[in-house]
Amino acid sequence: MAAASPASPTFHHRVAVAVCLLSALGFALGVPTEGSAAPKPTEAELRKELSKLNKRVDKLIEAYAAKRESLRKAQKAEGVAKTNLRKAEETYATAKQEVDSIVQLRYQSSSGGLPALPFGGGEGDMSAAAVMEQLTAQQSAYLEGFAQSRDRRKQAVKRAADLTEEIRHEADEVEGQREDAEDLIEEIKRKLDKLVPLGSGRRSDGSWLPQLPNGSDNITDRTRNMRDAIMRRFNLPYAVGCYRPVNDGGEHPLGRACDFMMSTGGAMPTAANMKLGDEIAAWALKNKGKLGVKYVIWRQRINHGSGWRFMSDRGGVTANHYDHPHISMY
Repeated sequence: MAAASPASPTFHHRVAVAVCLLSALGFALGVPTEGSAAPKPTEAELRKELSKLNKRVDKLIEAYAAKRESLRKAQKAEGVAKTNLRKAEETYATAKQEVDSIVQLRYQSSSGGLPALPFGGGEGDMSAAAVMEQLTAQQSAYLEGFAQSRDRRKQAVKRAADLTEEIRHEADEVEGQREDAEDLIEEIKRKLDKLVPLGSGRRSDGSWLPQLPNGSDNITDRTRNMRDAIMRRFNLPYAVGCYRPVNDGGEHPLGRACDFMMSTGGAMPTAANMKLGDEIAAWALKNKGKLGVKYVIWRQRINHGSGWRFMSDRGGVTANHYDHPHISMY
């Protein structure tokens, strides 16, 4: 059979059939085609990457701490250098004054105006030659001391300047290490947020089906999902309390709420744990649509997703939710 020419209808038909077959084959084999999205990483892959990032953060924090210690030593050495510089300046000024005095005495001696110098021993005034010899010896000693103090002064000035530059360089490195660590921590947070699992029982319109408590912890699947996600996401300092049988009109006896304690014994949390409580509350509200969060109570305020509003005083740290964020679920 003769081959079809490139311009013939038969040729175009064969090309179209071949393109269709190749497209179908690519689809069947899973070969990426133009416009197809790259596959999303699995949870296991993301957690493996997060583990690597955590190790990098640990190394950066270690380097950051080392730089801070180096900076502390440099600042201490700078203080010593400045003290030495001050002493060298004082010695230099004293030596200069002594040399100037000797020069003045030599000038007076050569002009006949040398004052009488008292010396012990009862022999009276020394001869002019003896005085000149004494002045020459003193001048030599003072000049030597003057030269030494001048050199020490120069060294102290250079050392102080070098340390100032060293401290500036160390401070820049410390700041760089801090920024690198913070960037990686933010990257970890973003990746963790991608792992937030959807709560079960969500309708197509975004509303949530009612759920019954189940399991030994007597909470709903959505509540358990939210609790476990927060426990994975944050390093919690104290226990998490969810089901509570006392019927107080809230979601605890329904298995639809958890308290994430930031202190114990009704005490106010530390500044660090207060900040952690802020982060947990903000994270829960940010992911309320995925998890099925109904509202959050924290620090005598309540937020249904449209902003915080203050609540009435219930009479205590725990009752006013200052020691724990409370998260209620649909």
